[in-house]
Amino acid sequence: MLALEWLKNARAVMGKIEETQLDQIKKAAEIMADSIQAGRWVHTFGCGHATIPIEEMYPRIGGFVGFHPLCELPLTFFTRITGEMGVHQFLFLERAEGYGNAIMKSYNFDQRDTMWIFSHTGINNVNIDVALKAKELGMKVIVYGSARESIGKKTRHSCGKTLFEVADLVVDSCAPLVDASVPLKGHVDKVGPVSTLAFVTLVWMTVTTVAEILADRGVKLYIHPSHNVPGDTTAQERLDACLATYKERVAGI
Repeated sequence: MLALEWLKNARAVMGKIEETQLDQIKKAAEIMADSIQAGRWVHTFGCGHATIPIEEMYPRIGGFVGFHPLCELPLTFFTRITGEMGVHQFLFLERAEGYGNAIMKSYNFDQRDTMWIFSHTGINNVNIDVALKAKELGMKVIVYGSARESIGKKTRHSCGKTLFEVADLVVDSCAPLVDASVPLKGHVDKVGPVSTLAFVTLVWMTVTTVAEILADRGVKLYIHPSHNVPGDTTAQERLDACLATYKERVAGI
């Protein structure tokens, strides 16, 4: 069954992450913890399916205040496929140099912030725009993506560097560059991508490590609770406190 072949490939990616990326994850988590402890943000950015890990981490049951999603709608909502906000427009926009600079103008940043960017190949312009502007503003830039597989890929940006070369710290998603992982009889292209699974795996390995670091430092976390568990009489109170804290912090940006 091809289902089992995909499952084998997915497990292999997760295993490789565990074998090779724990030290880098810990380094990334330390930087993020410093930002959150300072009352600032870990801003999260990506395009296309690389927005899925951003939407996964917050707001989310088991996530906590400190992660700020930068989701630019034309780069995230392309499920109409054709017509308005279709795939053709998305591909054009993610490659349009300068668009990332325009996105960054809409927010107030602080040098204590961290910019966390997800990109599978690291070659498209909008991600590189965001990274360069974040560094210019004094932020640390952390990039998650298929870094080793992308070695030798030519950037589309006039700076001459890929996103992985711009970053202060890189965590490798360990996903194959082609992404799809299962050959199909009679077809050139494979099916069954694994990059999203890799990104979501890395999100929770990182976020739980950030939580561990902050808890060890004695920092109170505002964790998004489940409000669907019968008998939990304080869930709504905890959720209200979580959202109030987020609202207070986000007012500054």
